[in-house]
Amino acid sequence: MMAAREVDILIIGSGFSGLTMAMEARRRGFADIAILEKADDIGGTWRENTYPGVACDVPSHLYSFARHLNPDWSTSYAGGNEIWMYMRNVARDEGLFELCHFGQTMQSARWTGSRWQVETVEGQKWSARVLVSGIGALHIPLIPDVPGFFSFPGPSFHSAEWEHDLNLTGKHVAVIGTGASAVQFIPEIAKTAAHVTVFQRTAPYVLPRPDGPIRTWMQRLHHWLPFLPRLRRYVIFNLFEIRHAMFMGKPWAVNGAMKMWRKELERSIDDPQLQDVLTPPYQIGCKRVLSSNDWYPTLARKNVTVLPAGLNGVSYKTLTASDGTEVEVDVVIWGTGFHVTDSLASIDITGENGLTLQDSWKDGLQAHLGTTNAGFPNLFFLLGPHTGLGHNSVVLMIEAQVAHVCRMLDAMRQQGIDAIAPRPEAQVAFEQEIQARLNDSVWQAGGCVSWYQDENGRNPTLWPGTVREYQRRMKRSGLEQYQPAKAE
Repeated sequence: MMAAREVDILIIGSGFSGLTMAMEARRRGFADIAILEKADDIGGTWRENTYPGVACDVPSHLYSFARHLNPDWSTSYAGGNEIWMYMRNVARDEGLFELCHFGQTMQSARWTGSRWQVETVEGQKWSARVLVSGIGALHIPLIPDVPGFFSFPGPSFHSAEWEHDLNLTGKHVAVIGTGASAVQFIPEIAKTAAHVTVFQRTAPYVLPRPDGPIRTWMQRLHHWLPFLPRLRRYVIFNLFEIRHAMFMGKPWAVNGAMKMWRKELERSIDDPQLQDVLTPPYQIGCKRVLSSNDWYPTLARKNVTVLPAGLNGVSYKTLTASDGTEVEVDVVIWGTGFHVTDSLASIDITGENGLTLQDSWKDGLQAHLGTTNAGFPNLFFLLGPHTGLGHNSVVLMIEAQVAHVCRMLDAMRQQGIDAIAPRPEAQVAFEQEIQARLNDSVWQAGGCVSWYQDENGRNPTLWPGTVREYQRRMKRSGLEQYQPAKAE
């Protein structure tokens, strides 16, 4: 029987979360670290998603590691491959590749009273004092169960599993969904496809953005004057923090966003009927607000049709919409997003006294400060429940969490504490506070159903405040929020 490899800190996943945790832990003197990664390279979301037009909807200088600002971003909003290369360069410069164990998917984790015993699908065994989940939420593709789906004879794939060898030139393509990925890849495939039919269940709000190339002379300035990228990041951060007012229903912010959206829609779309089809039936911000300069102009093209209905069934090459419309196509592309609220809960993790994560979350996902869970000592979630954002960069949330986790590990080391878990009463109070704040928010009261919500309509996904509030809260929270774990 293979002996378990012992480490101090075991990190699951090598996206922004995992890499940030590894870098900060090393800086604080924790040297015995390992990263388990299911794929053959680092990168997380930006390694996985390679569809045409993939890009970040947060400006490049803000969607970066704070300690590794990149003076060489080529555009204001970086494409997916550029972000991935940036992450690989940072990992290489920091020596993080040597910590990674690729092709290892965590299968289970068990707390044995002093350590986490972890097994991978591939058969490796690990023993760690601290277990950090950096798996993220946008990595398990969601394809709805549509009657007759398996009868379709042509290519059919999810946007996160793009078939790059498939030439769409001259093809009749159906796209199911109008979420963030679809808004990016539809403008690209419409350039060559004979026709694109978009099955739109609910219209999104899509705002224009100040995108464009960053001039060479500006990149040189960023090299010569290193404070400039940091200043740019600071300015963008504060501008994006102002956007939070829209989600809080502030009239000036809502009216400003609606004016911007309406102007872009009417500038791009002449047909009043199509304008009506593309007008969301809910308050702006209830679903994720998307950004693109190409979306509405693309939908005005003669080779693009928007059906204001979801997909109801498939019969060979014929797709039937929920309003009865039938369309014959050659290719189906699913832009239906990911399993979000159920992805974390599916992990096989057992804490104190045989408590499973599923049992702990039977009434819905929750985590104290979005990071720890009562009954699960030395287990830390990065981008866990209640840390998603609608207005700013989640990289900032990750960095706030990692700084907090590393401060707690430092304090434990100084005080001779082996393991901690959040105080149950602190976690209950935090969860009650967050749900109360969310209940009156646009995300819960804006007239829509979104992927932010679980099957019971509860929102376990978003942080209701500003990033600055979360940063302050995490910085001020210390060991008083936790209790030592009891040895079994």
